[in-house]
Amino acid sequence: MTDINVRAAIGGNNPPDPIDQINTAHDAERSEAEAWLDGTRVENEGQMKAVDVLRKAARQWRIALETGQKSEAAPLHDAWKAALDRWKPTIEDAKRIEKGLVALNDEFKRNLAAERAEAERAARVAAETKAREAREAALKADTANIDAQRVAAQKQADAEAAQIAAAKASKANNVKGLRTVTKYEVTDHRALINWIAKNDRDAMTAFIEEYARKNHARVNADGVKVWTEKVAY
Repeated sequence: MTDINVRAAIGGNNPPDPIDQINTAHDAERSEAEAWLDGTRVENEGQMKAVDVLRKAARQWRIALETGQKSEAAPLHDAWKAALDRWKPTIEDAKRIEKGLVALNDEFKRNLAAERAEAERAARVAAETKAREAREAALKADTANIDAQRVAAQKQADAEAAQIAAAKASKANNVKGLRTVTKYEVTDHRALINWIAKNDRDAMTAFIEEYARKNHARVNADGVKVWTEKVAY
């Protein structure tokens, strides 16, 4: 019983937070650093050396925190990764089957869509032709000529029927499982660069800045000024 009570008294069931422990170990350096960080810059070598000492202490504090972070996060990360790995093969196999089924239908669906698109086009052409014929017959039909009036009426009915058929062909043109995708091919790189420079200067500027950032040290390119200078670290 005595051992259990002692363990409970020193927090055995509630171990201290490692963040608090690390912060406590570096509390003096942190407090001193915060006192220095009032916006006033260093003015002499003595101050410089004092700040360098604090900088080293701050680095050790930061490294200790990062080490603690990795130590605590590693098991969680490993468990997360293990869960992903456990599910991944089955998910990938399901994807393979799904893609395979899509591939089985791909050619047939493309052909079917093309056939239906052609049928829709033909139905629209027929509807336009019937409508034109109906208009012409109505203009030519003599009101006093019953046969001409009947012909014009029949052509109007044919035009309306053709319009209905065109609408049905349009609805039937939708093949499920197909989607419209936009594809592209760069046919002239120089022409595209010139177009971007003229019409999308922000994109061109972003590309130039990123290219210079990555390559300034190894490429002596026109339009880029490269120099060295010393900075504190």
